[in-house]
Amino acid sequence: MEMKKRVILELRKRNPAEVVELVVDNCRSSDGEVEGLTDEYTELEILSMVNVGISSLSKLPSLPKLRKLEVSDNTISGGLDTLAEKCPNLTYLNLSGNKIKELSTIETLNLKNLKSLDLYSCEVSTLDDYRDSVFELLPQLTYLDGYDQEDNEVPDSEAENDDDDDEAGPPGGDDDDEDEDDEEGSEGDDEEEEVGLSYLMKEGIQDEEDDGDYVEEEEDEDEEEEDGDVDGVQGEKRKRDPEDEGDDDDDE
Repeated sequence: MEMKKRVILELRKRNPAEVVELVVDNCRSSDGEVEGLTDEYTELEILSMVNVGISSLSKLPSLPKLRKLEVSDNTISGGLDTLAEKCPNLTYLNLSGNKIKELSTIETLNLKNLKSLDLYSCEVSTLDDYRDSVFELLPQLTYLDGYDQEDNEVPDSEAENDDDDDEAGPPGGDDDDEDEDDEEGSEGDDEEEEVGLSYLMKEGIQDEEDDGDYVEEEEDEDEEEEDGDVDGVQGEKRKRDPEDEGDDDDDE
């Protein structure tokens, strides 16, 4: 899509003076210049034109409130001196992946509010003493390619915002919830313990009854066996041996 059409599309029927952030990444400039933007964007604070095929910023309109400019992955090789006049309040500039080769090109960034500059994948970043030289040329800089002069990484602003949101919650709210959960949990444990005790008691009583039945059954069996033995002995006494019968006949 052409850059002019993309800018109109991103307006979404708004007045240019109402736009605070504008993203037109991956469209295409017809002549290598910024197209579709005008001085009417007086409230614009964030502008992203990543991979749009621009080689110059000479036609960038005056954007007095612009704070953040993303123009990575283009073919910009110079003309950065116009930013000091057109974007005096710029604090962040991303020029990664462009055709910047000389430190003299960087020196023209006379932006007193510029705090962060990215030059990843630019030829200038391969020069000896690159970092020290850039910090010397631009003393207003705090971060170069995401790190300060002591190699400390730029803080994550999103993480800081998350911490602030956590602190903004009602004080002691989580502790109260935990206390309630603990109380409910202890009550539940007591109830389970009572149920368990009553169950064990019932089981014990049932076991005793079962054991009693078992003992009585054993006693009955023992009595039956004794009766059987007596009968057996008596039966043997009633029987007479044949020899005894013969002796009785002789006596007669």
